Amino acid sequence: MTRRHRVWTALLAAVLTILGLQAAPAVGSEPSPGATAAQVLTWTANDDITKYASAPTTAVAGPATIVFENSAATGNTTGMPHTLTFVTSDPEFNSDVQLNILASPNDGEGGRHTAEVTLTPGRYFYHCAIPGHGQMQGILVVTEGGGEDTTPPEATAQVSGARDADGAYVGSATVTVTATDEAGGSGVDRIEYAVDDATAWQPYTAPVVVDQVGDHTVRYRALDRAGNVSAEGSARFTVVAPPTDDTTPPETSATVTGERNADGAYVDMATVTVSASDTGSGVNGIEYAIGASGAWQPYTAPVMVHQVGTHTVRYRATDKAGNTAAVKSVEFTVVAAPVEDTTPPVTGVTVAGTRNSDGAYIGTAEVTVTATDEGGSGVDRIEYSLDGGPYLGYGGPVTVDRAGAHTLAYRATDKAGNTAAARTVSFTVVSSPVPPPSCPEYDERLTVFVGTVDSGVPNRVTDNRCRIGELIEDEKEWTSQALFLKHVRSVLDGLLRQGVIDQREYNAINRAARQSGIGKPGQTEGYRKLFDGSAESFARWQHVGGGSFALNADGSMTSGTSRSGLGMLWFPERKYGDFSLRLQWRDDAPGTGNANSGVFVRFPWILDHPEEPRPEWAAIKYGHEVQVFDRPDGDMYKTGSVYGFDRVGLAGAGVTQKGTWNDYEIRVVDQHYSVYRNGVLINEFDNTGGQEFTPPRADDPGTDGRRFASGYVGLQVHSTTDVISYRDIRIREL
Repeated sequence: MTRRHRVWTALLAAVLTILGLQAAPAVGSEPSPGATAAQVLTWTANDDITKYASAPTTAVAGPATIVFENSAATGNTTGMPHTLTFVTSDPEFNSDVQLNILASPNDGEGGRHTAEVTLTPGRYFYHCAIPGHGQMQGILVVTEGGGEDTTPPEATAQVSGARDADGAYVGSATVTVTATDEAGGSGVDRIEYAVDDATAWQPYTAPVVVDQVGDHTVRYRALDRAGNVSAEGSARFTVVAPPTDDTTPPETSATVTGERNADGAYVDMATVTVSASDTGSGVNGIEYAIGASGAWQPYTAPVMVHQVGTHTVRYRATDKAGNTAAVKSVEFTVVAAPVEDTTPPVTGVTVAGTRNSDGAYIGTAEVTVTATDEGGSGVDRIEYSLDGGPYLGYGGPVTVDRAGAHTLAYRATDKAGNTAAARTVSFTVVSSPVPPPSCPEYDERLTVFVGTVDSGVPNRVTDNRCRIGELIEDEKEWTSQALFLKHVRSVLDGLLRQGVIDQREYNAINRAARQSGIGKPGQTEGYRKLFDGSAESFARWQHVGGGSFALNADGSMTSGTSRSGLGMLWFPERKYGDFSLRLQWRDDAPGTGNANSGVFVRFPWILDHPEEPRPEWAAIKYGHEVQVFDRPDGDMYKTGSVYGFDRVGLAGAGVTQKGTWNDYEIRVVDQHYSVYRNGVLINEFDNTGGQEFTPPRADDPGTDGRRFASGYVGLQVHSTTDVISYRDIRIREL
C-alpha cells in the first residue's frame, strides 16, 4: 500500500474507545462546569505524519483535561485523520491512563476532542496508532503537585572483588552502581556508565565486571524521569592477573574485507578485523599499528583504512600473564572509486520468427532486447512496454502471439541510475494455422497438485502442449470420488503410454488423488468461473475508485495500467458466504521492486452505502483484504496477510520469482480464513470476537459484531507502478 492508503486503511482500526480513570464526558464534548480539571494539556496535528504539530512535555500529577485537535485551524488541509493514543503495554511507562482519541477535520466535532483523566507521577508514552505514522510520538513527564522536578538524582558506586596486598583486584573487579531520586520526586529513570576511554554511555542493567589487567576508570551517572542528570561519578581501580604459570603468548590472526576490483585492490576502503585467543590466562588486549613506524593503538573495533595507496597493518596481543604474541601484519591496497557513471546504456533489439511474403510473423514473434553499458557501472535492468502498456521487467525474449500490428518500446537503466531513452520496434503478427492448446485448466505450478495435495511429480508439458496438472480436472464437479479417481487413472494411463511419466510418478499422482478427497460428500460442487479471460467475463466486473484494470490478449487482466490512485474491480452479480476462491496472480511491477495488491472478500453492497460514500473504502471498512505483496521492505503485511488483522512475513509465505504465476486459494468457512499459495497453507485467521471499529449492523444479523458472514469479492489496484496481473478466477461454495 502507499503511505496515504495505509493511513486510511489503518483509520478503520484506530476508532478506539476512550477510557479515563474518572467519570468523563463523551469524547468530543466539552467538560461540564463541575468537572473542571486543574490543568489543560493540548495536542494538535496537521498534514504531517511524522510528528504532532504541538504537544506538552510536562504536567503535574492530578486531574487534567486532555485536548486533541486535528482540524483546518491547526493546519490539516487534507482531511487526514490522526489519533492520540497513550501506550499501556510498556512496563517502562505509566499504564494507568487508557486514552485513544481519533480526530478528523470532517468528523462531528470538527476535529477537536476532549477527555478527562487523572495523571500520576512518572512518564506516559503517547503515539499515533495509525500504521505509517510511527514517528508521531513523545513522552509526557508528570511530577508531584509541588511543581516541576528540577533536582537531579544521586548516584554512587562500589567496587568489589578479591584484592592483593597492594589493593589491586585479582582477576576481575565488579562495579555496582545505585541511584536514588528522593529530592526530585519524579523517580530514577535509568543509570548509565562508561569504561575507561569509551565516549559513549551505556545503559546500566547489572553490575559491571572488568577483567582486563591494568588501571581502569568506570564513570557513571543517573537520570530521573524529568530529564535531570546527576553529577558524573567515577570509580578508579587496578586489576592484576591471578598467579599463573602461563608462558605461552596468545594466537592471533587478521582478515581484510571490503569491495574489491578486478585487480584485488579494495575500492574506497578496506576493513581489517583482528582476533586473538589464549587457552591459558586469557587475552588481555589487542593492539594494532598502521605502517612500519605507526604508533601502537588499542584495538577495540575493526580498523577501517580509507587512504588511497598500499598499506601494512601490524597487530599483536597480550595475555593476562603478560605474554605478548609476535608481531604479525597484513598488506593490501586501497584505490579510489571509479569516476561516476553518467552515460546511459546502449540498447538494441531483434525480432525473430517465421515470416510470410508480406514480412508479417506467422503465429508468434519473439522480441529480444539487449543492452550494454559503456559508462562502467554495468546494466542494472531492461524494461519493455507492449502496445502502450505499462513498462515491465525484461527477463528474456518476449513472445507476442496475438494477431495484429504491435509496437514494443524498450529501455535500459544502469547501476548508476542512468536510463536510456526509450526506443521502439514495430511488427505485425498474423494468425498461425496451429491453434493454441485447449487445456481444461490453468496450472503452471512446478509440481502436480491434486486439490491441495502435492504429489511431488514435476508438472511437465505433455504431448498435447498441456501440463499434467491441467489435464487432471480437480476443479470440475464430481459426483463421487470413484468417478474422479477413474478419470485420474485414465489420464495417467495415457501419460504412462506416451512416456511422459514413469510408474513411480503414476503411483504418486494416483495416491495424491485419493488423499485429496475430491468427489466425497461435501465436495461435489465444482468451481464457477468469474473470469475466464474473455471480454464477456471481464465486462461482468465493475471498477470503482482510482486506478484501472485492462484485459490482455493472453486471457489475463492487469492492474495499474493507466489511471493512478487506489481502486477496486469487483464482481457485483452475487454474494458468497462460505467459499473457496481460487485465482492466479503474477507480479509485473516495473524494475526490481514488487507490486502491492490484494483480494477483497465478504464486503457488502458498496454503491450508495449509507455510511461510506466511497465504494472502494466501503470494501476496506466492512470486508477483509487478503494481501498480495512480496516486497521485503515497506508494508509489514506480506502475501497471505489479512490486512489490518493478521500479519504474515515473507519467510512464512515464501516468494516465487517475479513474473511467475502464483496459484492463490482463499478458503472461508464461518469466520475461519485459510490462505494457500501454490498449494501450501501460508496463513489461518479466525475472525472471532467483536472488532471495536466494526459495530453490529442491522443488515448483517447474527455476526455478533464481527465482519460480514457473506459478501462480494473484488481485486485491489494501488497505482500505475503496482502492476499485478490476474487470471482464471473461479469460486466454489462450501
